[in-house]
Amino acid sequence: MAAVRPKKEPTRPIPAGPRPTGPKLWLGPAAAIAAAALLATGCSSSKDGTGAAADSSSSSSAPAPSSSNQLEQDYQQVISQVLPSVVQITAGDSLGSGIVFDDKGDIVTNAHVVGTATTFTVTLANSTKPLDATLVGSYPESDLAVIKLSSTPSGLKPAAFADSAKVSVGQITLAMGSPLGLSSSVTQGIVSAVGRTVSEPQSAGSPGATIGNMVQTSAAINPGNSGGALVNLSSQVIGINTLTAVDPELNGSAAPGIGFAIPAATVTSIANQLIKDGKVSNSGRAALGVTVRPYFDANFQPAGAAVVSVTGGGPAASAGLQAGDVITKVNDTAISGPSALTTALASLSPGDKVTVGYQRDGQGKTAEVTLGTL
Repeated sequence: MAAVRPKKEPTRPIPAGPRPTGPKLWLGPAAAIAAAALLATGCSSSKDGTGAAADSSSSSSAPAPSSSNQLEQDYQQVISQVLPSVVQITAGDSLGSGIVFDDKGDIVTNAHVVGTATTFTVTLANSTKPLDATLVGSYPESDLAVIKLSSTPSGLKPAAFADSAKVSVGQITLAMGSPLGLSSSVTQGIVSAVGRTVSEPQSAGSPGATIGNMVQTSAAINPGNSGGALVNLSSQVIGINTLTAVDPELNGSAAPGIGFAIPAATVTSIANQLIKDGKVSNSGRAALGVTVRPYFDANFQPAGAAVVSVTGGGPAASAGLQAGDVITKVNDTAISGPSALTTALASLSPGDKVTVGYQRDGQGKTAEVTLGTL
């Protein structure tokens, strides 16, 4: 039996891609009129027919460059340096984005962008010719994947990745990718928060992963942006655009200015393992070493995560937990079921010491557990 939802359901993140190709754009009457007015004023001429404005104030000297001019130049410099590293990926009839990871043709993207496909076409930012690519490996648990170009073109430009520890709230960000199929698009915002734990909906290529330490940004992220770059003003990728939030009160429409990116540290760790071994042996994510199922109390309300099995020699086993125990708390976080346990662990790291509250035969107990690796 599912938990009762509150009257105002919190926003839920949804993948920012992939998206079917071929966006439809429409210029409404008001926009057309505004454009016409702009053209009219732009081509007005003076009475002497020279095309110069009649107002003598137009001959005054141009104002000195302002800080806004400098910021604009900074934006343009970052875009010119990073956008060539952002590609468009087509997987079947869906479309997403990716980032050139190295000069060997490896491209990192979201697992939900590649889905179940193993072959792809990739379009570079400086080319209109599609290139063939194949799957290197996918790790849906962290919603990351790597594909590789079948033939590496000359001049391929890998992106530079930032130190995730230096990402802080308020930093200016640029989101680059192919929203709605519009390749090489850029939007701007700031880092709104760090360390967010976000659960994805289930989709092709994603089992509904819960991802920790995500970067929240106000830069617009739309379908097709998935797998693209979230960049700082040092021309470094601070994360991979992955999710945007939706507001249930707006019939599931996107909640403006609430997007999430997988942090650079996670991206580089997972990508390097997939490239080297084709699999991930160290996710960098914390684990208890248990398999659990939902547990309900006498009123059929979610009341914990019941332990089905314990990994021999794992963290939980070493702390004395057994099959049949019901986990109800991790540190100060109440655990109502398996998803709550996953969310709590996603915000922690391997090696962290936590206090696990649990019930055994109706008796409340606690255990000190040193977390392992998922």
